[in-house]
Amino acid sequence: MAFLIQIGDLAAQYNIIEPDYSLLQNRYYQDYQLSHQLRSYQEDETETQRNEYPSPKSVLFKSMIIPGWGQIENRQIWKVPIVYGLFAGVGVYTSHLNSQYQDYRAAYYNAVQGADSDLKFGATPDYLQNVNTNQLQNNRNTLRNQRDFMFVVMGLAYGLNILDAYVYAHMRSFDVSDDLSARTKVEPGILEYGSPGIRVSVTLFSK
Repeated sequence: MAFLIQIGDLAAQYNIIEPDYSLLQNRYYQDYQLSHQLRSYQEDETETQRNEYPSPKSVLFKSMIIPGWGQIENRQIWKVPIVYGLFAGVGVYTSHLNSQYQDYRAAYYNAVQGADSDLKFGATPDYLQNVNTNQLQNNRNTLRNQRDFMFVVMGLAYGLNILDAYVYAHMRSFDVSDDLSARTKVEPGILEYGSPGIRVSVTLFSK
């Protein structure tokens, strides 16, 4: 009888000494359920955003085909007049420079050829009659360089239109409102191999 009592006392002491992980296990199970629910919510939100917002790659190709199409897909129609206003301004100025360049080219060519000119580039305009040959040459070269540079500007405007639509297609689904806040939580948790430890989590939420 005494032997059985001693065995019972040893078992009781073992139960007292043995660490109890039940609270940590319950916390771990609750965290698992919470993370699972959060993952499901994030997947549903991602699917909703995919249906609501266009694909950035689709916006990219549409902007390459027709300037301004990407802005329309991003629901930024107000940018379309700016895009075409930029193209129109650059195009008109490029046309003006090209017209002046052709006048100076014809005038310089005819001045160099003299009476034997075959008017290859047309007749000399009236406002360039009797202008110094060196001045005609310098102005012709300057206008040609400016016109060629405007072609580069036109290409940059086209690329800017594409870049604007593509970047905004990536950024428009981000929540940047003032209602965002963060909550930090420090709690016990189960680490690798079932050992107890501390878990730190930061959660973003709306106020």
